[in-house]
Amino acid sequence: MNYFLTYTVYVLVLSVLMGISSWKLFKKMGYSPLFAFIPFYNYFIILKETKHPKWWAILSYLPIVGPIMMSVFHLYLVKKFGKTLFKDQILTVILPFIYMAVINYSKDVELEDENANDLFLTDEEKNDKKKDTFVGSITFAVVFATIIHVFVTQPFGIPTGSMERTLLVGDFLFVNKWSYGYRLPMRPVAIPFLQGTIMDTGQKGNPKDDPKSYVDAVKLPYTRILQFNKPQKNDVVVFNYPQDSVHTAIDRKDPYVKRCVATAGDTFEMRAGRLFVNGKPEIVLGDQEVQHGYMVTTDAQLDIPTLYKVYGFLPVREFQQDSGGYVYAFQGLTDKVAKEIKELPHVTDIKEQVFAKEESAVAYKDEARTKIDTTQSIFPINKPWNADWYGPLRIPKKGDVVAINQETLPTYQWVISEYEHNSLEKKNGKILINGKEATQYTIQQDYYMMVGDNRDASLDARFFGFVPEENIVGKPMFTWMSLQGAFADSSSTYQAPFKIRWERMFKATNTGEANKTSYWWIAAMILILFFGWEYFVKLFRKKKTEDD
Repeated sequence: MNYFLTYTVYVLVLSVLMGISSWKLFKKMGYSPLFAFIPFYNYFIILKETKHPKWWAILSYLPIVGPIMMSVFHLYLVKKFGKTLFKDQILTVILPFIYMAVINYSKDVELEDENANDLFLTDEEKNDKKKDTFVGSITFAVVFATIIHVFVTQPFGIPTGSMERTLLVGDFLFVNKWSYGYRLPMRPVAIPFLQGTIMDTGQKGNPKDDPKSYVDAVKLPYTRILQFNKPQKNDVVVFNYPQDSVHTAIDRKDPYVKRCVATAGDTFEMRAGRLFVNGKPEIVLGDQEVQHGYMVTTDAQLDIPTLYKVYGFLPVREFQQDSGGYVYAFQGLTDKVAKEIKELPHVTDIKEQVFAKEESAVAYKDEARTKIDTTQSIFPINKPWNADWYGPLRIPKKGDVVAINQETLPTYQWVISEYEHNSLEKKNGKILINGKEATQYTIQQDYYMMVGDNRDASLDARFFGFVPEENIVGKPMFTWMSLQGAFADSSSTYQAPFKIRWERMFKATNTGEANKTSYWWIAAMILILFFGWEYFVKLFRKKKTEDD
């Protein structure tokens, strides 16, 4: 069903529930009972009668924001009828239409004038009223932040080193959700600011048994509006992890950030750890630092903390040999850094880690090697490829007609069944799509190849395959905070010392320039306006009063 038609049905269902549970209350306020059933106008009347800004009614049915605002409006309504106790407020929020119906059909409910007895309020009642005002201010601060988070930009942290040295572990970014057209929310009832689950309540690292932060039963189809651009080669892109099996909602899958190295219709290939697109070596931008894994052999222990002071954090595993020497497995070194480390005292050998050609990289979940771990295996699993020798692989483009057989099925299986939502099965040696035998399939959307700059430490498209257009979130705008040591690196023997990387803050992320401009002064102006606005308004009013 069309997104907007589905959304209209969602709004109408809520409006009917609102009308059934409050029509008598509207009648007591002097309005036609039918007004309680009219979307937006029903809340407009509540705001009018409770002397709150009437334009707030626009927010009543927005995805994610709407449920919060509706709860606030329901509280305004029941308070209008004298239901001000804490239990009344709790029941109104938790069981909104049920508790409002109880009030609505109660025989003794009467309209009360909240301001009639202000002169006779006790100090305790006055304090309670102030608390209500404070809670209301906090609520609308949360609502405002939620609107920005859902409809404009979203903060995103870098917890792993897959994009080192371009994006560092501990960089915190703001993502522009309109870069490639705005993807409308697919789960309108959700807890603000949470992505997939609420908290870890079971086995650590197993989110399947954790409570979800959204209501999966209330769902809307994928739709993108105002799409004037699509991801281009070399864009740094934030997207939802395609093979997340925990969350069925596309926009609730884990967010990843990688570089778009190939777009729909391109041919992607890795040769001895070097990336090629359409048969040509990749173009490395000024702000991009490509690295590779190296094994360094020494006759004595290296002073790793001193190296950190020179080069920044370099994830490395240290192994002591029986001969007294050491072996260091560096996760990712640039060609320049590798050359300089080779010249260090005590370094006897340095070799780049490269898989052998046609060495298939397939991981298994059990020792008997009967269950393939698809998340850690090279995509597709039937090819003799690995992270260093990969492809050539053509990236599917909308309108492509691809052959479907036993050889090609591992390549297109997820595209057909998961990303384009068809039923797919193998029966009696035949491949059935939507119950019909198929030998070819027409691709319905564009796909992309997303790969980390730190090639040997990146879980990317070489493992999880194509990234569908519907999974694209947006483009990082700038780094607003950078904290070295903010996230522990389990793959490194040494950890990065904590420090604030001031030089990275408020710099744009997608300019392609080596020396980016810092926009900290814009951030400072925004903070001054945000925190100083009320002060300047009061100062102006005071001056105006004195002049009068």
